[in-house]
Amino acid sequence: MTAPQAPEFNIHPNPDPASDDARAKLLADPGFGTVFTDHMAVVNYTEGKGWHNARIEARAPIQMDPASSVLHYAQEIFEGMKAYKQEDGSTALFRPEANAQRFQASAQRMAMPELPEEIFLESIRRIVETDRSWIPPGEGGALYLRPFMFASEVFLGVRPAKEYLYMVIASSVGSYFKGGAKAVTIWASQDYSRAAPGGTGAAKCGGNYAASLPAQAQAIANGCDQVVFLDAANRKWVEELGGMNLFFVMDGGRIITPPLTGTILPGITRDSIIALARGEGYDVHEEPYSFDQWRDDAESGELLETFACGTAAVVTGVGTVKSTDGEFTIGSGSTGQVTQKMRSRLVDIQRGRAPDPHGWVQKLF
Repeated sequence: MTAPQAPEFNIHPNPDPASDDARAKLLADPGFGTVFTDHMAVVNYTEGKGWHNARIEARAPIQMDPASSVLHYAQEIFEGMKAYKQEDGSTALFRPEANAQRFQASAQRMAMPELPEEIFLESIRRIVETDRSWIPPGEGGALYLRPFMFASEVFLGVRPAKEYLYMVIASSVGSYFKGGAKAVTIWASQDYSRAAPGGTGAAKCGGNYAASLPAQAQAIANGCDQVVFLDAANRKWVEELGGMNLFFVMDGGRIITPPLTGTILPGITRDSIIALARGEGYDVHEEPYSFDQWRDDAESGELLETFACGTAAVVTGVGTVKSTDGEFTIGSGSTGQVTQKMRSRLVDIQRGRAPDPHGWVQKLF
């Protein structure tokens, strides 16, 4: 069976790109999510016509009618991924097909048309090729890619839209947490839930993140970096942070991570860490882990480390957990050895400094 052909993207170069000097100043300290490149990828969808008009064009504001469906009924999904400079000078992606497949799953959950994998992958390749000069130099620098899709049909009515816009923008980024990958302090939310059974927890849609913001504000007000959510039904089982999955490193080489039951986003970094940890000989279990057990295991010393993972932050240690009932410290409160090892193993593969036995890295040029 012949594989589907990638669509032809028409290239319309930005007539007024950033100068070399202006770009160099921005890349010297890009931060995260505030520096954007010269171009974007765009593909239209119309019911009865399908996907069409694939193009790379100058990044610009979107002209939108106030009755556009997304503004009223929130049919919107997105992805997050990075392009990396390799040790040999090439540029590569990390497991882009996994992002494409999760994008399709999110679209299905939100009653949106599924974007063919070949269109997703070609849009990513094209935007990286066009704006490769925006990848920051140095450790931690990458081109953060944000594919997203939203309902663009102009109508007021509760039904799936008939028109959509798929786009990819790119942002030059450094480290997600300022000051490097130090252990973070997290707030256990007892007032808010991120997702419930049958909801949209496994879809990467903006509504999930909007709903997490009041809890994140509570976390910041209590001197924490991030919020952790418990299950909606019992407020007992640990699920995930506002944007990262969790792992618990136990004494004796056992690692626990909450299972994917439909309320947790199936993280690509999470899946990669599971494979790497098992390859290192750790006994990894995807099973429920209660907040009470987390506290008790930390206090008894049975729990050695906790870490969070995601595309943006990669792997980050959790040092302290706070809640309305008090707080507890995990290990010494700093980033542990297993956390450091998992981060190094993953980053070394992404950067081309270590062998890639799983075939995760896709070199572009």
